[in-house]
Amino acid sequence: MKKWRVALIGNGGICKGCHLNEYLTDDRLEVAAVCDIIEERAQFLKDNYFPNADVYTDYKELLKDETIDSVDICTPNYLHSIIAVEAFKAGKHVFCEKPDAINVEEVLKMDEAAKKAGKTLMVMRNNRHVDISKYAKKYIASGKMGDIYCGRCGWQRRRGIPGKGGWFTTKEQSGGGPLIDLGVHLIDLSIWLMGNPTPVSVSGNTFSKFADNDLSDSANSDFGDKNSEGTFDVEDLAMGMIRFDNGAILQIEFSWASNIKEESRFVELRGSKAGLTWKDGKLEIYTEEEGELVDIIPTKLSEKDGHGRNLKHFYDVVIEGAKPDFEPQQGIDMIKILCAMYESAKQGKEIAL
Repeated sequence: MKKWRVALIGNGGICKGCHLNEYLTDDRLEVAAVCDIIEERAQFLKDNYFPNADVYTDYKELLKDETIDSVDICTPNYLHSIIAVEAFKAGKHVFCEKPDAINVEEVLKMDEAAKKAGKTLMVMRNNRHVDISKYAKKYIASGKMGDIYCGRCGWQRRRGIPGKGGWFTTKEQSGGGPLIDLGVHLIDLSIWLMGNPTPVSVSGNTFSKFADNDLSDSANSDFGDKNSEGTFDVEDLAMGMIRFDNGAILQIEFSWASNIKEESRFVELRGSKAGLTWKDGKLEIYTEEEGELVDIIPTKLSEKDGHGRNLKHFYDVVIEGAKPDFEPQQGIDMIKILCAMYESAKQGKEIAL
């Protein structure tokens, strides 16, 4: 059977650390091309993993190859939508790292281009694909949580600013700080578990207090390319609330740097029959049975390789015809939420979507 030909665009840390394994283990796939503006990064992938791949420094030249079936985009945020639109015009399917885009206009362009081309667009939502999330989703779908009416989620770091002075902390290229960098992960997981209600308004604040602080207690500080003479014009903390069309609310908090005890990732949902906490790779459910309060703690579920599973799911969709678990409208809603949060912080009031 002819192998599915893939191009990897953006060959830095997220590509090598979180995407690479899928391409080394999925026999359906052939990495036909690698592309990075820093040629050494692309050449490294060719030399060490994909000897038959063509090397590019310009994605536009790569897209001229009519034999490539899909692209996997792992570039800085501002390029996600630009490259995706061009890839659709060239007749390719697109898998893209989060966030979907850096503003609403760009995410709508992606959706329109995908529909016009009749191709699949999927954006990384790796937390949906780990065991604990799947268990929680099934538990909720069974009706055992009842009506989920509120929740909170966050990713808090004590000191963990990535790529300080580089594109991560330059709003024009990143779209923002921890809200757009980390927020996509846990906001998406929360809304997905809640049954994908439609967001209707957002309120919140952003803060930047650690632009001149170089202390670190997190490996995440080593991610990205630092520039001591570069820009830091994004937030390091965002806090707020999302309202949904079904009356539910979700509190959110995301920080690269805060004076807290330790780094933590969490989703907490409260239902009329039960509640749950997804925290740092573990799941707990709080309910009642036979007149007693009961805690359910699954013991054999992992949080491993969500990125690889998400990629495998994409190829199940485009190659095997599987039903996608991600719809582009969910990505549009996500970027609307993030942009409304920044606008709310700017205007000091709730923003309707």
